[in-house]
Amino acid sequence: MAPIWLLGQTQQSISEVWQSDQGDGTYVNPILHADYSDPDVVRVGEDYYMTASSFNCIPGLPILHSKDLVNWQLVNHALPKQVPLDVFDMPQHANGVWAPCIRFHEGMYYIFYPDPDFGIYMIKTNDPNTNWSEPQLIKSGKGLIDPAPLWDEDGKAYLAYAFAGSRAGIKSMLMVCAMSPDATRTVENDVLVFDGHEKQPTIEGPKFYKRNGYYYLFAPAGGVSTGWQLVLRSKNVLGPYEEKIVMEQGATPINGPHQGAWVDTITGEDWFIHFQDKGAYGRVVHLQPMKWKNDWPIIGKDQGNGIGVPVLGYKKPNVGKMYPKVTPPDSDGFDTTSLELQWQWHANPKLYWGFPTSNGYFRLFCQAIPEGVTNLWDVPNLLLQKWPSETFTATTKVAFRAHEDGEKAGFLIMGRSYAYLEVKQEKDELYVSQVICDNADLKGIETVGKSYKVKSNELYLRIVVNKGGKCLFSFSEDGKTFKNVGEGFVAREGKWIGAKIGYFAQRKGITNNAGYLDIDWIRFTP
Repeated sequence: MAPIWLLGQTQQSISEVWQSDQGDGTYVNPILHADYSDPDVVRVGEDYYMTASSFNCIPGLPILHSKDLVNWQLVNHALPKQVPLDVFDMPQHANGVWAPCIRFHEGMYYIFYPDPDFGIYMIKTNDPNTNWSEPQLIKSGKGLIDPAPLWDEDGKAYLAYAFAGSRAGIKSMLMVCAMSPDATRTVENDVLVFDGHEKQPTIEGPKFYKRNGYYYLFAPAGGVSTGWQLVLRSKNVLGPYEEKIVMEQGATPINGPHQGAWVDTITGEDWFIHFQDKGAYGRVVHLQPMKWKNDWPIIGKDQGNGIGVPVLGYKKPNVGKMYPKVTPPDSDGFDTTSLELQWQWHANPKLYWGFPTSNGYFRLFCQAIPEGVTNLWDVPNLLLQKWPSETFTATTKVAFRAHEDGEKAGFLIMGRSYAYLEVKQEKDELYVSQVICDNADLKGIETVGKSYKVKSNELYLRIVVNKGGKCLFSFSEDGKTFKNVGEGFVAREGKWIGAKIGYFAQRKGITNNAGYLDIDWIRFTP
């Protein structure tokens, strides 16, 4: 049976604001202009499955599917709630699911993911579109990150991983240990196989492969936004490993091109998927051609020195067939019996935060502000999705039905600093205003702009996002004439995630009958 958040899913729609597929046999990068950080991909037959880091956002571990490596559909989340439950019932910014690895072995799909505070977990399934197993901690320890398994031809299994200096107190090294073939436990015989301190600082994120008798570790080095792609190889699984830089930024605008997945096609082509850190936009996903020379890969366009640079566009992979355009969802009519897959909460959700209705709304209830919280940074009931493009207009139709003065709802751009359109009841009247909070992660205080009294509780709220993350806010009572509200706002990223857009509903104090926001639809347009 499909997980509950899949029930009632509507037919796949095509984004109006970002399509990589150009319709002429070519594509442009990024293939996903959205924050799918630390992407990893596996091919099984003609199908490709991708997962990515999700940190504190729930449901986590997104599962995307593609037939051609360019057009991707969001089909599932492998992690409906994050463990330990008592920890992740409140926001844990920058914690939770770090760089995962997805693999297929003997009929089973596996995801290995690290939680830097607890260790390395494994989940599995025989169908990535449905339920995954409960997380199993197969290697405990603070600061163990970026796991990648390898099943060898002799039946033995291994796990590569790295260290997070913030937890372990050491970094810039890659390790390998033995693992049981069923991936349920590791053996404590860990070996340092590569030390990057001298030439490859901040090496991390290994992906483990074998080809032509060589063991390969593909690993990023040099830092998230400033680094390059390194490849290590050895005839022995435990090394020593040779090293070679195989992709760098060069003269291109694609900074830090690294951390991702080598995949092939059924026609024998090789490709590499990686991310680029774009600040408020998060880590967007690129696709690079790849070729082998003297048993070393070259990723992107060869500069003539055996080191590639990223391409901005290219001919689509030859997968033997042509497939239609698909994209992850962004617009939503909220007319299904469950939340569509683009929506995530900032912590493990509670039923009473909100749920679908039978008449085509998502109802979000005003929750009490948690004790000791100064702004939205530590509020768990934020319903948000990733930004889908560099520029877009997001318009939503809502109805706010407050039960008491002081209750409010917001249409929100969330990050380390945030801003939102507030709809609030005061003296039995409704008012719209812009609220800005600078440095929310450092306990910044919200400032409320000029308020505009509205006659109806049914409103159209709009946020326009321009290049550089510049946001403009407006509202309308008829859906035709919009009034600008407040000042411009430049979005900021969150902790290891991009800025997000969505909703919240809030009140001071607990009640037995809270007001609510009925969300009718949200539409993303150019």
